[in-house]
Amino acid sequence: MKKITLLLSALMLSGMAMKAQVYMCKETNVTFFSATPMENIEAKNKSVEGAINTKNGQVQIKVHNIGFVFDKPLMQEHFHENYMETVKYPHAILKGNIVETVDWTKDGSTDVTVKGTMEMHGVKKDVVVKGKVVIAGGKISIEAKFPIKVADYGIKVPSLVMKNIAEEVQVTIVSKMEPLPPKKTN
Repeated sequence: MKKITLLLSALMLSGMAMKAQVYMCKETNVTFFSATPMENIEAKNKSVEGAINTKNGQVQIKVHNIGFVFDKPLMQEHFHENYMETVKYPHAILKGNIVETVDWTKDGSTDVTVKGTMEMHGVKKDVVVKGKVVIAGGKISIEAKFPIKVADYGIKVPSLVMKNIAEEVQVTIVSKMEPLPPKKTN
C-alpha cells in the first residue's frame, strides 16, 4: 500500500511540474565588468525581469538600465547620461531560444547555448550566449557570462577616457527562477 501511495504521489508531483512551463525571474543579479590598465569598472543591477518557457526553450531577459549601480557616483552619472543614455534607451533585452534539450524534471546542471538577439542602446544584434541551467529540488536557476563589444551597440566612448573603459565588457547574469502562478479562473 505504501508503494502505491508513493507512486501516486510521484505521478501527481511530476504532473504538476509539467504544468509549470513558464518560470519567471525571482532574484536576478546582472553585473558588468570593464578591465583596463587605468582602472576597473564594475556595476551591479537587480532591476531585471525575465522568463524561461520550459516547453519550448524560449528565454527573455529585460534589464532596466537605470538599475545599474556603481561604487563611484560620477561613474554612474556618466554611464546613464553619456554612454547608455538611459532616458532614451531604458532597457537592454536578450531574447532567444535554448539550443540544447534540457530535462527540466531532473536535478543537475546543463551547459546551454542561447541563440537570439540582444537589443541595447537602440541596436539589435544576433547573439550566441553560453550559460548554464541548474535544477535542484524542482527549482531552476540560470547563469551566463559573456562579452559585449561596446562599439557594436553604438555606445560612443570619448577619446579622453578611452583608456579607462574597455572596448569589451564582461556581462554576468545569475537568476533564480520560480514558476509563473497559474491563471485564476472565475
